[in-house]
Amino acid sequence: MRKKLFLGWILLGTLFTAAAQTGNPQQYKYVFTVAKDGSGEYKYIQDAIDAMRVYPLAPITLYIKNGTYNEKIELPANNTDVTFIGESVDKTIITFSDYSGRGKHTTFTSFTAKISGNRFRAENITFANTAGPVGQALALYVDADKAVFKNCKFLGNQDTIFTSGETSRQYFVDCYIEGTTDFLFGPATTVFQHCTIRAKSNSFITAASTTEGKKFGYVFLDCKVIADSAVTKVYLGRPWRAHSKTVFIRCELPKQVAPERWNNWNNPANEQTVYYAEYKSTGEGAEASQRVGWSKLLTDKEAKEYTPENIFAGNNPSLPLETTWFLLNPPKPFQWPAIKN
Repeated sequence: MRKKLFLGWILLGTLFTAAAQTGNPQQYKYVFTVAKDGSGEYKYIQDAIDAMRVYPLAPITLYIKNGTYNEKIELPANNTDVTFIGESVDKTIITFSDYSGRGKHTTFTSFTAKISGNRFRAENITFANTAGPVGQALALYVDADKAVFKNCKFLGNQDTIFTSGETSRQYFVDCYIEGTTDFLFGPATTVFQHCTIRAKSNSFITAASTTEGKKFGYVFLDCKVIADSAVTKVYLGRPWRAHSKTVFIRCELPKQVAPERWNNWNNPANEQTVYYAEYKSTGEGAEASQRVGWSKLLTDKEAKEYTPENIFAGNNPSLPLETTWFLLNPPKPFQWPAIKN
């Protein structure tokens, strides 16, 4: 009897605590400011992240003042609904220089920033890995679902961005992304819209590893691909895993794009499972008569399916609001909050 009574008190206490937490959201902090010069609440981004309430009762905003933040940061999965807003994309820089083979680091621990909290947003920030051309070195590892990056820059060489999460959806809009080999890779359903993609070497832009059964993998909408003057041949992509999907829609391509467009990663069996396509490419590299026979050009009807609403809803069509999650509650025009010195 005493044991049952004791357990009952524990249950009541737990319920009371939960009610108090959900009933008093104002007791928690939802706006943070980081400033390298000491004028904010924190000098380091990770310190601000560590101070945030996990699974917050309202969205959290982290304002990041101009400065170069030389730190390796990680936003864990229980830090959901967080937005990073930089003061300016060219002057708000998060950078580190880890790479695969440095100590015990592998490709997947070489990141400058790892973002795992769902419904993350970032705006006006540069993410950089300055390790140089030494192998795999991530600027960004993102496995969060419903992650949005707007007006951001991603600087690196091999494996600049790892879009992880087999069921994750990620949206990059108005971004600049550079790299050498496979600098966009991973299994997430990812849309790049109005982005500039810079190829820095003769290699491969994408290496998607789309999960088998998914309708969409990587989709580039109205992007511009550019290549350095020393580049003579760059492929749009190759399959990191067998069921890779990558599609370029109305993208401007440079003359350095390989006439065959795609590579099977030295495995002819991949040609039977991948889905690689283009639609209305423009620019000096638009002509596609020599593309590999196992890729395709989309018809007008097929291309109509490639909208962010349709692509992102495809993972969970039965859930409400899934078709417009990336447009809901858009960030207001950037206004820096008043900071007490």
